[in-house]
Amino acid sequence: MHIQDLETPALLIDLGIMERNMKRVADYVMRHNLRLRPHTKTHKTPALGRRQLDLGATGLTIAKVGEAEVMLGAQPSDLLLAYPVFGRKKLERLMKVARQTRVTVSLDNTLCASLLSEAASEGEVSIGVLAETDVGMGRVGVDPGTPLVDFVKTISRLPGLMWEGVAFYPGHLRISGNEGLRAMEALGSTVESIRSDLRHEGFDPQVVSGGSTPTLFQSHLVRGMNEIRPGTYIFNDKNTVLAGACAWEDCAASVLATVVSTARPGQMIIDGGSKTFSSDRLSGSDEVSFGRLMEDPEAVFRKMNEEHGYVDIRECSRKFKVGDQVRMIPNHVCVVVNLHETMYGIRGERVEEVWKVEGRGKLQ
Repeated sequence: MHIQDLETPALLIDLGIMERNMKRVADYVMRHNLRLRPHTKTHKTPALGRRQLDLGATGLTIAKVGEAEVMLGAQPSDLLLAYPVFGRKKLERLMKVARQTRVTVSLDNTLCASLLSEAASEGEVSIGVLAETDVGMGRVGVDPGTPLVDFVKTISRLPGLMWEGVAFYPGHLRISGNEGLRAMEALGSTVESIRSDLRHEGFDPQVVSGGSTPTLFQSHLVRGMNEIRPGTYIFNDKNTVLAGACAWEDCAASVLATVVSTARPGQMIIDGGSKTFSSDRLSGSDEVSFGRLMEDPEAVFRKMNEEHGYVDIRECSRKFKVGDQVRMIPNHVCVVVNLHETMYGIRGERVEEVWKVEGRGKLQ
């Protein structure tokens, strides 16, 4: 099948770029003796999770029980649910997953830990646990120091649970020059302090799990961290480029759209709006734009309705007409994938693979 044969809007994945991204990260973690447990929130597709595992990933990361159920299709030996689970039905479903593969959960409170312990005991399974700590993101996680040590003491006494280490997410960090490198080194000092505090109380964390795509290739600067959980790196997006974590040629995902109107001078309308693209604005920028037009970066994707994408083409060097197909690199690819039922793996102008996005909409 040729790209031009696809109905638009369609989510395209450049296979050559995706494969290069995956190989680059696999080589990096091997070179620095890091475990890779990639977050599947970006691709939401078991076939791609399997490819990550085949390239050496030690397991896969998910955020919801529904995603864990889907990712069993990748046949992982290990799943990390990086989100506290609350609710009896969810826990019952998670125990079913745990009977099919090894499951670890990261959490930050004794209530979720106690309920997980009860479910594991009733289900006659053993669940690994990572104590979540906050290193500056301000989202989830107990504070380092005494609160974290006390929490680990509680977890270690609960039946059915195996405390394995700590987890954190440095999503507040963006690598940019010397300031970014200093921030990573400071994070390393925090992690070393966490490990020291735990060891002083007789707890030796075997897993120290963190990482993100923006900080991916500086992960080795975080002393004491031995596992990373990046997700976006497999495709990358406009935010990843602006964070300095990749180049435009590293963006594997784009949305193929058709120009459906040029009635207003200086503007074209494409057949993809908020039901096709993420409405996320650019991180750390005041620019109002929802993607980068590959055919002419001077275009500004400035506004969306549900079905209409407004693209300002006043500064463009080329002319666009109704019927033209264009490709847009999204701001935040993870959300875009969740809006599409299908992804098309392309090589050049040919469609080589078609994937159903099996993890889309798995909110529970």
